[in-house]
This record gives sequence, structure tokens and C-alpha cells, in this order.
Amino acid sequence: MDRRNLFRAAVVGTGSVAFGFTMTRPSFADPAQTGPGPYGALQPADANGVMLPQGFTSRVVARSSQTVPGTSYTWHGAPDGGACFADGNGWIYVSNAELSTGGGAGALRFDASANVVDAYRILNGTRTNCAGGATPWNTWLSCEEVDRGYVYETDPFGETAASQRPAMGRFKHEAAACDPDLEVIYLTEDVSDGAFYRFVPTTWGNLASGQLQVLTETGGTLAWANVPDPDGSPTATRNQVANTKRFNGGEGCHYANGVCFFTTKGDNRVWAYDTVANTIALAYDDNLTSNPPLTGVDNITGSPASGDLFVAEDGGNLEICIITPDDVVAPFLRLSGHGSSEITGPALNPAGNRLYFSSQRGTSGSTSGGMTFEVTGPFRSA
Repeated sequence: MDRRNLFRAAVVGTGSVAFGFTMTRPSFADPAQTGPGPYGALQPADANGVMLPQGFTSRVVARSSQTVPGTSYTWHGAPDGGACFADGNGWIYVSNAELSTGGGAGALRFDASANVVDAYRILNGTRTNCAGGATPWNTWLSCEEVDRGYVYETDPFGETAASQRPAMGRFKHEAAACDPDLEVIYLTEDVSDGAFYRFVPTTWGNLASGQLQVLTETGGTLAWANVPDPDGSPTATRNQVANTKRFNGGEGCHYANGVCFFTTKGDNRVWAYDTVANTIALAYDDNLTSNPPLTGVDNITGSPASGDLFVAEDGGNLEICIITPDDVVAPFLRLSGHGSSEITGPALNPAGNRLYFSSQRGTSGSTSGGMTFEVTGPFRSA
């Protein structure tokens, strides 16, 4: 989604942001407004408790604490952030485990007909693996959401051991998004006075070394500043640089065509950072639309084909909402009977015709009751 310019500056909190931007597709004139979604109204819940638009269907592909059908692998508890990777004629869906002990990440392998043909572990011995991000070189960055947590680079194919990446900083990590154009990785921090970071690898494709930077704002001008001590001790990374721009509970992160979208749960916003113009805008704010359908913003992903964003809720009425390029926000799906859970890990398969996500605690409200879903249907391509 190619934002060409940002305009109509306005003050929000302590910093200035732009409240609109235009695109090569229909233009964003303001933050997204409540309206009818491109797929129509949600239908009554199906047998899996999923309310979907007409023409879409769901299935459960894995359940926490149970053996994945057709494999010998027990699916992990508290499934969280996820992503899809091409695998020959099929694909792989990876999923984090947001457990304080026994965290890590697992993977489901699908064949060309979308049958699950394998399931396996790709990361062990870590804590509270919340979100993360896929890299262009087909690895999964699994992020620890704990104080002075690490980023781990993992192999979705299960062939190479995971590597700890301390150069990417030790803080309460949430999500990561790779920018292959500027060759940097954006990182969110899940605390109420969190920062927005980027990691500049010494060599693109190798995350063993590089420079962690933090976004600052002085007099309305944004800049990136080096973090002196990425280890974050004794001073937290977010408190080392003057004029660090603060964000209230950083969550999901997604990059597309010069824009890094990220969410903040403390104020229910979706931000759009224009990486070329070095400006920031609000793509969504629940205080700036009537009857906002999207609350408890969390994980985010996007469709390269249509430019649509899919934002999962941690709270609200447990929906994945769509934000379209023509500035409409609307429910895409809703879970029924999952009131003590949250929706996590939305990811489209490489063909863009299947959406994966999890209910982290399922209908039981327990981390051992997680459910991972697949939704199939006529996803739009433009």
C-alpha cells in the first residue's frame, strides 16, 4: 500500500501526527471509519463458533494439549503470533506459545490440498513468546514478551536450530516487521510508555549484529537515534534516549510497500509509519469513528493482493476486523462462546485464499484450551 503523502497534521497526546494519507488505490482521507465491509454481513455462527460472511467456511486445524490429527505432535498451549511460509506446493503456518514456562513455537505443514501433513516444534526453552514476524529469507522471529526478553530467529521448516538475537535488543518485545526496501526490522514494545524501534543489521539477512534504534520526536519532527545499550540493563532501552516517542502498549506490526502498520492496545489505535517520508499517521482510532467495531487491537496482518488489513481483537467481542484501503473498518469474523479468550496470529497463506488464526484460550478460558482455525473463502484480490 503505497502512501504518497501525509497531510492535515493534528496534535494527539504529546506528539503531532498526520490524520490522513493517499494511496495508489482509493485514497485514505481520514482514519478508517465504521462502514459496511467488502464481504457483507456476518452470518450466524457455524459449528465451530465462527461467524463469517456469506461464502466463507471455517475448520479447526489444531487444539492445544491434543495431538494434531495425522501427526504425533501435541499442539502447544496459548497459541499467539503466527505467519505462513511457502513450502513447495504447500505452506507452513508457525505459531508462538505465550506460556511463562514451556513457551517457544510450533509449526503446521500443509500440502497443496490444504491437508495437514506434519506438525513439529521449532523453538524450545523460552518464555511468553507473544508475537513476532516473518523475514524475507524465510525465518520466523519469535519475540519474548517479558522484561529484557529476547528475539529468537527460528526455522519454520524445522531443519535449523533457533538462534538468540541479542543485538535486536532486550525489552518487552511484541512484534517485528521486516522492511526489505530500507533493510531494517521494526519492533514494537508492549508497555504503556513503550517505544517504537528499528534494527539495522550489519548485513541484511544476518541478524547476528547490527544497530538498535528508537524513534524520537522533537518539535514534531521524527528521527531515529541509536540505543546506546541494547542489553537494557540497568536502564531500559526505552529510557536511554532523550525525546523517545511513546506509544501506549505496542502490539502487532506489519510492513507493506513503504508503510509499517502497528497497533497500540492502550488507546485502540492502528498507526501507519511512512518509512520514506518519515512521518506517522493514524490508520484507525476508535475515538474517531462512530460505533467502533474494532477494540482491544492486537495482532495485525495484511493482504498483498487487496491491500486490506486484518486486525485481531484481544477483548471487544472477539473479532478480526478488516480495514480497507478506501478507509472502511468492519468486522470480518467473530467468535461465539470464546468470551475468556483472545484472537491471535492472523496470517494468510501464500496464495491469499486461506486465513489462519487462533483463539488463545478457546471456549474453556484456559491456556490448554487454545484452538487454531483456518478460514477459506472468496478473499478479494483487488
